[in-house]
Amino acid sequence: MAELVKISATQAGDIIKLFELSEEAQDLELKAALSPADFIQQLIQAQLSFDAIKFLAHALPKREAIWWACLAVKRTLPQDATAADQAALSAAERWALQPSEETRQQARAWSEKTRQKSAASWAATAAFWSGGSLSRPGEPDMMAPPHLYAHAVAGAVSMAAYAGDPEQAADYYQLFLRQGLDLAAGGRGEVA
Repeated sequence: MAELVKISATQAGDIIKLFELSEEAQDLELKAALSPADFIQQLIQAQLSFDAIKFLAHALPKREAIWWACLAVKRTLPQDATAADQAALSAAERWALQPSEETRQQARAWSEKTRQKSAASWAATAAFWSGGSLSRPGEPDMMAPPHLYAHAVAGAVSMAAYAGDPEQAADYYQLFLRQGLDLAAGGRGEVA
């Protein structure tokens, strides 16, 4: 596996504390001293793809994580997807390419319109949850918790795996993990 230069944590335990592993993966939690790359490999070898997705979503920097969600969603978004889902994905992509309060608020609008009912909606939600206040204008600020976006990224990537034919979900999980690992290694996530 290539060196994961985009992951700043030196031990898997620094990332594991940010989310909850599945019951099946909790035995691996004893290996928290492993490097993130080695821990991800352990999860993949144990066929704990969802845990690997969650781990990577929390390990990647925000922009890369949200871009990863966009890549996954784009891969399985049906040609006849609703205009709202297409707009939600576009809003998330705009934020990933040019993070600003304006693009974050555009993602918020599409996140709310699509009500977190699709992978594209969760990608937009991830962009909105990337930082800043979650409050409406005129209300007291309620700042987004530091890793809230990563939960939405994991949701978007996982929903994207099941968006097409659920029989192919395992194959999509593997593809999406390769994309995420490529991003973590400094690539663009554009793998086949």
